[in-house]
Formats: sequence, C-alpha cells, structure tokens
Amino acid sequence: MRIAALLLMAGALAAAPCTQDCLEPFSMGGGRAVMVYRSHPLGKGNAKARRALIVIHGAGRNADDYFPSGMAGAFLAGDLEGTVVAAPRFAGTGARNCEDKLAPGEIGFRCTGDDWRGGGPAVGHPSVTTYDVMDALVRHFADKKKYPLLKHVVLMGHSAGGQFLSRYAAASKLEAAGVSVRYVVSNPSSYLYLDDSRPGPVEGCAGYNDWKYGMAKRTGYAAALTDEAMKANLARRDVVYLLGEYDVTPQFGFDSSCGAMAQGANRLERGLAYFRYVSSKYGAKHQLVRVPNCGHNGRCMLVANEARAVLFP
Repeated sequence: MRIAALLLMAGALAAAPCTQDCLEPFSMGGGRAVMVYRSHPLGKGNAKARRALIVIHGAGRNADDYFPSGMAGAFLAGDLEGTVVAAPRFAGTGARNCEDKLAPGEIGFRCTGDDWRGGGPAVGHPSVTTYDVMDALVRHFADKKKYPLLKHVVLMGHSAGGQFLSRYAAASKLEAAGVSVRYVVSNPSSYLYLDDSRPGPVEGCAGYNDWKYGMAKRTGYAAALTDEAMKANLARRDVVYLLGEYDVTPQFGFDSSCGAMAQGANRLERGLAYFRYVSSKYGAKHQLVRVPNCGHNGRCMLVANEARAVLFP
C-alpha cells in the first residue's frame, strides 16, 4: 500500500511528512552534493523529531524504493511524526551497468573496486567518500540547533547497504555527541572480518582477507585508522544483525566469490557465523534479530514486526 494512502487512513494527511517529490541535495561542500530522499526538509531541521532513520540502499542504488519502505516502517511503528526518514543515493558512474543520470552538482561513485560499498571516493572528487557522506548526515541529525529533541540516529543498510554498514561500523571516525548511533546490518552478502580467521576454507583464495572482506590493503577513508582501533570500534558500537530466515538462496546479486564463500554458504549462514565470531572473539555486545517469513527483501525487513524495536528505539 502506498504511504500516502496509509497516511490518509490515519487521518494525518494535513500534517503529513513528504511522500512525493521528496528528493533534496545534501551539500558536501564545493558545490558538490548527494541526493537524499527525506520525509522532512533537511535544511529546516525538525523541532519535534526524536529519531532519524537513515536507510542505505542495495546494489541497485534504488534509494527511491528504500525510502517509502522506511516510511512504511515508521508508519507501522506509529511514529511518523517523531521520525525523520532519510535515504541517500550513492549514484553510480563510470561503467555501463553503473551509470545513473546525475542531477546538477550531484557526485557519483564507482560500483566495483574502490566502490561506494567500502567508503570509496566520488569519481572526480577523491576528497569526498561515501563514508564522509554518512559522517555528514549523522552530524546533521546530531545538531541540537536543528533537532533539539532528537536522541537516536539509526543507520539501516540492506544487502549491499548492509555490506556498507558492516565496514562503516568499524571504520567510522565519527563520535556524535548528544545522540546514540545504531548500525543495523541487514542481509549482506559479506562482512568485514577483523583478522584472518573464517568459518569456511580459504585454501587457494588469495584475496579473502583483503578489504572489503578483511582488513588488508585498505585505502582512503578506511585506511585512516589502525587495525586495533577498528577492532575496538566495532566491538563497542551498537550493532544489530537483522537477518531474514528465508535469505538462503543465491539470488539478487549474491556474492559467490571465494572471499565471500569462506564466510558461509548463504547470507543467513554468513550472518549467524559473523555474529558468533564478533561475540566470542572480540567480546562484542551486538544483537542478533532473526526475521521469519522474510527473504532477501528490504521492504520486508523494514516493516517486519521483529524489526520495529531495533529500527525505532
């Protein structure tokens, strides 16, 4: 059901957050911007919002699909008014299957190699990475002049967005004052391992421990911290693994490379193994939430009953 229809049913249309034409440039300085779908104008702030939900799209770079799913989740949680939903678009550029039409001033990112999923730099603007964008969005919502009541920033990434967050949770240098930051990693094809151990065999897989599967050969944003600092970051941060119990088939961009297969046979198995790994080896107090009746479907994960407490604290 469309979000506008849900709001109409709730009798809240007069004061409704944005549901159409909700795209806004988010400045990264120097006339450069990332386009963001948002429920309330970012430039104005929001005096009532208690949380921000930042939804990170999958490999299709379809923030326009993830945004209404985040809105649906907020509606079903009963707090559209108290939640600012934002979905940045990391537009692709530079390859036949990764060539989005850019808005004026919009920057684009690679889809392979040093790509957007690992904090890669903007094409033609190497000083701006996707992780810098995420830092800037979190800082924006932590600004008490713009959001005086906001206490929680929840980052939710599904599929390739889950890969993005698995790495960002360790690599981020940002310490946002005045708000809690939660990283919700949902159904990625691979995770960032902090050492050379894996649940599966690695014989003959020379790059299994290279970034973005592991810590070796990091570049750019991810190279700024030491290995030990990244390990400490990941262990102490509020990370939740939101896993669909039906996400067990090799579909929808499933990573079957040897580096990924060393982490498990399917996405669910990889998530369960990774949770055991960071809990037992690094003492992480992360959460694991299994979502029944959901496969590899971002919409399902954002609106599931089991996800509600995780996404809307």
